[in-house]
Amino acid sequence: MKSVSAAVEEATPRGIAAAIARLITSGDLAPGDRLPTVRDLAAELGVSPATVSHAWQTLAGAGLITSRGRSGSFVRSAPRDWLPLRYRGLDGGGRDGSDAPLDLSRGTPDPALLPPLGPAMARVAAHVAAASRPASYQQKPDIPELHDLLRESWPAPVESLTVTNGALDAIDRALGALVRYGDRIVLEDPCFPPFLDLAEHYGLEPVPVALDAEGMIPEGFARALAASPAVVLLQPRAQNPTGVSMTPERAERLAGMLARSRTAEHAIVVEDDHSAGISLAPDVSLARTLPERVLHVRSFSKSHGPDLRVGALGGPRALVDRIVACRLLGPGWTSRMVQELLFELLVDPDAVAAVRHARDSYAQRQAALSGSASVVPRGDGINTWLPVADERAAVVQLAAEGIRVAPGSPFTLGEAGPHVRVTVGVVPPESAPAVGAALAAAAIAR
Repeated sequence: MKSVSAAVEEATPRGIAAAIARLITSGDLAPGDRLPTVRDLAAELGVSPATVSHAWQTLAGAGLITSRGRSGSFVRSAPRDWLPLRYRGLDGGGRDGSDAPLDLSRGTPDPALLPPLGPAMARVAAHVAAASRPASYQQKPDIPELHDLLRESWPAPVESLTVTNGALDAIDRALGALVRYGDRIVLEDPCFPPFLDLAEHYGLEPVPVALDAEGMIPEGFARALAASPAVVLLQPRAQNPTGVSMTPERAERLAGMLARSRTAEHAIVVEDDHSAGISLAPDVSLARTLPERVLHVRSFSKSHGPDLRVGALGGPRALVDRIVACRLLGPGWTSRMVQELLFELLVDPDAVAAVRHARDSYAQRQAALSGSASVVPRGDGINTWLPVADERAAVVQLAAEGIRVAPGSPFTLGEAGPHVRVTVGVVPPESAPAVGAALAAAAIAR
């Protein structure tokens, strides 16, 4: 195996990462090979450990290496080219059999808090068995019962609704209908990594806007609108990764700024309300002020289960109809049996009570963890965004404690500073003091 230090031509984070990437690509470093420790390589190169740590962070974010805590860092043994780029670095160390005892990296709900599917599935099976004929390809894509129920619960009056295969399907379809290569898209910073992958896929230029405790900061939003964006993509509640929920006052202010903007007079807002069922924040949407310029997306993955793959998109009829027509040429529609299952879950008293219990449980877990360590921000929903002195060091130190978190770099556009995302929603209440202490120690690790 070629010496890592000998391959480094430029002893900067970028240069070190590039050299190791070339070694992996050429086969000089094989899958499963152990890399030098940060301190050893830093000593060989005559640089600080932080320089090497930043290179490791870059390689992990690119899915080339994986950390196994005290065992060290290794060339990833199972390349996953089917994953979009920023998905590859979210797990804090890979899925190669070295899972930490407490995995807080996934951003998924606690399975124990999801409503049981059995009773609802039995009722759907009975409906299917009683059907006299199969569904038609020309039949309306949405079942009327679910369509009407969604309309009743929508955050603002809406012209048209359609059911999609989850939130990302809806957002992808919306972008496909709205943008052209080279357009600008306003994004929260930090934001959900697949949004950045989608922006790259469509050839869009991201325009980042920082967040405070109430949502996008108005001054940053004003600067972003001056760039003449085609789309504003935001998460109104339980923002991933920060757990921030936008206030109604902030939503009204941002909508007013957009309405008055001469440089963004054609921009469309796409809202991803992925945590509607488990958020404590009030329902909020810019559509209350700008109904003709907002596509609102609602997902049920966090409240009812990621594998349901059901979401809904609502907005101006002309835009929604274009998206429905395009889907009919591809997947056609979201399975009507799955739509019936969601409808049953949304009206069944036991399932409704289970989701309400999950919402309260997540709030209690957020309070318990932030109460046990003052450095841990209290978010809404299942995630929080922990500032750290050194991202890579924090990830490694927590892995050594048996806790996996998601590194923050895949979520950012470069302005948010070092962070890690912590999925608080899966922290058992009795574990909050120990987890809080570990997070507090990792936050200052270098």
